[in-house]
Amino acid sequence: MQTHEIRRRFLDHFLRAGHTEVPSASLILADPNLLFVNAGMVQFKPYFLGQEEPPYPRATSVQKCVRTGDIEEVGVTTRHNTFFQMAGNFSFGDYFKERAIALAWELIAKPQEEGGYGFDPERIWVTVYQDDPETAEIWRRVAGIPEQRIQFRDGKDNYWDMGVPGPGGPCSEIYYDRGPEHGRDGGPVADEDRYLEIWNLVFMQDVRGELSPKQGHSPVGSLPKKNIDTGMGVERIAMLLQGVDNVYETDLLRPIIGRAEELSGRSYGVRHDDDVRFRVIADHVRTAAMLIADGVNPGNDGRGYVLRRLLRRIVRSARLLGAEKPVMGEFIKVVSDLMAPSYPELTTDLRRIETVAVGEETAFLKTLNTGSVLFDNTAAGVKAKGGTTIAGADAFTLHDTYGFPIDLTLEMAAEAGLSVDEEGFRSLMAEQRQRAKEDAQARKHAHADLTVYRELVDRGATEFTGFDELATEATVLALIADGVRVPAATAGHDVEVILDRSPLYAESGGQIADRGSIVASSGLKLRVNDVQKIAKKLWVHKTTVEQGQITEGDIVLAQADPAWRRGATQGHSGTHMVHAALRQVLGPNAVQAGSLNKPGYLRFDFNWQGQLSEQQKADIEAVSNDAVGADFPVNTFVTDLPKAKQMGALALFGENYGAEVRVVEIGGPFSMELCGGTHVQHSSQIGPITVLGESSVGSGVRRVEAFVGLDSYKYLAKERALLAGVAAGLKVPSEEVPGRVEQLVERLKVAEKELERTKRAAVLSAAAEFVDAAERIGPLLLVAVAAPEGVPAGDLRTLATDIRGRFGTEPAVVVLLGNADGKVPFVVAVNKPAQELGIKAGDLVGSFGPSIAGRGGGKPELAQGAGSDPSGIPAGLAAVRARVAELAG
Repeated sequence: MQTHEIRRRFLDHFLRAGHTEVPSASLILADPNLLFVNAGMVQFKPYFLGQEEPPYPRATSVQKCVRTGDIEEVGVTTRHNTFFQMAGNFSFGDYFKERAIALAWELIAKPQEEGGYGFDPERIWVTVYQDDPETAEIWRRVAGIPEQRIQFRDGKDNYWDMGVPGPGGPCSEIYYDRGPEHGRDGGPVADEDRYLEIWNLVFMQDVRGELSPKQGHSPVGSLPKKNIDTGMGVERIAMLLQGVDNVYETDLLRPIIGRAEELSGRSYGVRHDDDVRFRVIADHVRTAAMLIADGVNPGNDGRGYVLRRLLRRIVRSARLLGAEKPVMGEFIKVVSDLMAPSYPELTTDLRRIETVAVGEETAFLKTLNTGSVLFDNTAAGVKAKGGTTIAGADAFTLHDTYGFPIDLTLEMAAEAGLSVDEEGFRSLMAEQRQRAKEDAQARKHAHADLTVYRELVDRGATEFTGFDELATEATVLALIADGVRVPAATAGHDVEVILDRSPLYAESGGQIADRGSIVASSGLKLRVNDVQKIAKKLWVHKTTVEQGQITEGDIVLAQADPAWRRGATQGHSGTHMVHAALRQVLGPNAVQAGSLNKPGYLRFDFNWQGQLSEQQKADIEAVSNDAVGADFPVNTFVTDLPKAKQMGALALFGENYGAEVRVVEIGGPFSMELCGGTHVQHSSQIGPITVLGESSVGSGVRRVEAFVGLDSYKYLAKERALLAGVAAGLKVPSEEVPGRVEQLVERLKVAEKELERTKRAAVLSAAAEFVDAAERIGPLLLVAVAAPEGVPAGDLRTLATDIRGRFGTEPAVVVLLGNADGKVPFVVAVNKPAQELGIKAGDLVGSFGPSIAGRGGGKPELAQGAGSDPSGIPAGLAAVRARVAELAG
């Protein structure tokens, strides 16, 4: 049974059982606890936490998941994958244990011709939580599983929670016995390779405290509603139903290995090391394609760093297999063909995905070349000192700073007759991982404590009236100061105000919050500094009491600042204009990657490889302003998500949309996006849009910034005044300023070149003086001096080689230490006769390097580098004289 059919049967089974099919969420959701979505329940967390009311009592989905904790193990074993699909069914206070078990059993055991998976019931085992005999009894009664195939396990294996205080509950895992050829008898507790877990049923019924029942601690309470959360591994089911030993042999991964075989000329299943590389390619390229499709771009931290690691491991593995040409484009196409039946965006967005992946491959191939040079220098430095081991710190620098894989460092070191301090390297890697964990923990605890808001969230959502009015009469539901509910607040104090209704926009979707006021007839006045959402439904007004006293229960008038709102709507609508213009000028691959808009200003991030040309920037500005001048009507309406997408409405990557969405349409097909922000009524109200420029904000992500409305006019007026001032200074009309400036720049370049030639001639003229001052040390002549201050490294090298050449056939060593901008560039030049005496330039660096806090290296005839301590120059020169004397005997 093919994997796409396995998915379809799962969803159809639960649809027939009254569940609502929910599409997979993006792999990147706005959850500070998660780098990527790693389980099917993630998009439903607000429902399980009681932060939002679920729009349906029961749901089913097949969720894209990525787990990155075991990247180094991928390929080494056949059990680890980074990307996988988790099929699940969910109940929000509807059915519980017995119905969940019955539904799972029906799908597993029903014959394939009747729509099930057709597993042999006699080979099914289950585990249950040690304190949950009720579940064991249900398995016996509903599924007929005998006691000997039901095993009890402790909380570590059979209790689930989110790792923080909140919902939790016992779980029951379903296993399939693959047979004695896969391991020993005795059920899952004896061997989880033979007995393969395929489905986990979580019975969410408890509230856990600071200490988890997974470690044997008791729950602190019970949930008001009992929920069901299950997760079935689609790839594992495919492995069993397709009769293969591991997921790499299944229909969605084996063809990738086949393409790698064609490109490399090697075969899978012949050598263990090659098999590891084939599996790395198959796993990582699928994960990379799915991440890029969801808006992730290669970078140096966070999600981008994970993607970069995956792509680089693919390239490295392909090279080790013998592939000589670029491979990424070929692999991405295979993944698209395999996965598109379930994820059509891999076809519609193929060009962009391919561009990002190939761009990273190209960059990494250059890195490999650069890293090889750096490795050669490091290895030469070790040998020059008589060492045999590359320091762990050097290996870590190659890996962390230059992206040079440790396995490549080990391989090249062995070829050079050296070893690597792997223990030191691993220690530094462990420190880095610990810092990453601490950062992640900090992000996790960066979540505000929502306990104080829980009652208010449960009471219902704030009614936002700001689409229709700027002032609303409202009731004060609560006041919060320093995380605690307070009955009142007086002048001079900061307080969070919760209202039942509000016209002030709460920050979201790239639009910053409204500014405004809260007043009352009693003379009360509060300044609203910010508005934030709690649980996506409760408006929290962060205010300063300027006059009077506000009390819980007061009737007040909440007002959005009209000027602020006008500027904010211009900025937000202008963002939609720029987005539409970008897609017209650059094409549909210019996909939104984030935005920020506030009164008079917008910035828009989008996925794109390479800098925009001046013509492209001009075209984007022209298309945007043409749309402004067309006075397009701005229409908003609410519909369901599938209809909105069918109409062509654009959605933001990483945003988890509800069943109903708000669509903002400007000029019909010109711009249509899912958006909850405030907007102008006609495009002409945006005013002029002035593109300030574009820049890079990460690998594959560009940023356009622009002014709108009056701010745009002010900017252009300032630019006009500046141009007029330059024209007056140059005594030419404004239109002739560019040509005049170009002439002046050219003249300046000529003057700078002439000055450079003069300085170089002056430096070289000193060569004769240095030759005359050479010291006789045994059979050779030594020039070891401090060069004239300010001489750059390039000129220092020219001077040293010139001096060396003047000694002819007489053995000579030249050491020049410079002093330029607080640095100490140095050059060591040794002629052929001196080399024949056993003196090498690179060896001499070690004698004076410590004195100037410097490092460097090179070949026997020439070495160079730099230090950071000019005060050590005299000591360095003395040290090199002593070393030359020692070498000269």
